[in-house]
Amino acid sequence: MEGRWTDERRCERRLTDLFVEEYGPWARYWNWAYGEGGGGGVVQSWCCGPHSVSTPEETAARAVAALLEWRGWLEELAARFAELAPPPGADAERRSWHLERAAVRLTTRVVDLTGAEAGWYGQCRLALAWFLTAYGMDTEAAQAAVDDAIGGRFHSWVTPPATLVDSVGEDLAVGVTGRPPYRDHRQYAPLEERHDHR
Repeated sequence: MEGRWTDERRCERRLTDLFVEEYGPWARYWNWAYGEGGGGGVVQSWCCGPHSVSTPEETAARAVAALLEWRGWLEELAARFAELAPPPGADAERRSWHLERAAVRLTTRVVDLTGAEAGWYGQCRLALAWFLTAYGMDTEAAQAAVDDAIGGRFHSWVTPPATLVDSVGEDLAVGVTGRPPYRDHRQYAPLEERHDHR
């Protein structure tokens, strides 16, 4: 098997280098594909170098489509982050509630997009860590907090039950804020309703 698909893999790596050089670090995961070959990503226009690299024209079209898909996902995340963020000046208990809801909503969205395929939880870990860093947490601390909350409870090819997603959300919220989310959140019912139906 040595050397198999070497040129295709080299082409894919070169495309990554070009995209990052031209557009910035956001483009790094442009080829994080959906499905068995992709490792739980959200991109459907690209599978992997061996299966997506063909003629220069076809390869370029697939790569651009994949980059645009990835960019769309990042823009969706940015919009969701803004909607789910705790308000400025929120106390720890209120921040905990917002963080729990954000974790549940983001995890659910990743499961919907990836179909809980192989390695889907990698995309989930990344989205949750990005949410934490978007609101001031250090990158390493955010990744550690997410890893602690998930604790190996998500698995490939297994859609997590709602109770598990809720538990991970609460564990993340408590781990970050030190406080359990408060339960009287009637004033947030419209937010809950909107995210439940997206």
